[in-house]
Amino acid sequence: MDDATPTTEAMLATVGPRLKALRTQKGATLAELSATTGISSSTLSRLESGQRRPALELLLPLARAYGVPLDQLVGAPEIGDPRIYLRPMRRRDQIILPLSRSEGGPQAFKHLIPASVPERDPEPKVHEGNEWLYVLRGSLRLVLGPHDIILSAGEAAEFDTRTPHWFGRVGAGDVEFLSLFGPQGERMHVRAAPPGRLDH
Repeated sequence: MDDATPTTEAMLATVGPRLKALRTQKGATLAELSATTGISSSTLSRLESGQRRPALELLLPLARAYGVPLDQLVGAPEIGDPRIYLRPMRRRDQIILPLSRSEGGPQAFKHLIPASVPERDPEPKVHEGNEWLYVLRGSLRLVLGPHDIILSAGEAAEFDTRTPHWFGRVGAGDVEFLSLFGPQGERMHVRAAPPGRLDH
């Protein structure tokens, strides 16, 4: 009794056409491939036509001959790349790196405002959501309703974005900061630091 799952059978069924395509791309004949791998031409032909079930002892020398991973021959599902490929966006004065992959829910961003950007007059805006800021480097000016404060490296602030708000670079040097934005008003459970900075 064959205990292979339908998914495995479907994967193995694609091996023959994949082998033939690789050989065609390489411009090799069955005889040439047989000389390279030690597998008979008739066996190679049956593998490519699907008449011979691919086995590991046949696939390994073929993978070496074609210079491809074994997974590529059998069409194994790809393992997700753990690296995050950041695509920076430019929004007016800022360079913004999205740090979140999933859509919906709180989104994370890294912001950079270069020192070459002049200090701007505040232009507060409002929108739905909740935002949390954490300054990594430099000084960030935050205008929030009646408050006008400076956040230095290591300081954070959280606020409802329905309150008129604006932030920009102040002082010398670049400013880098992280932001977490919840479009539905999700709170980040992090309090503004130090206590009382937004109460004056």
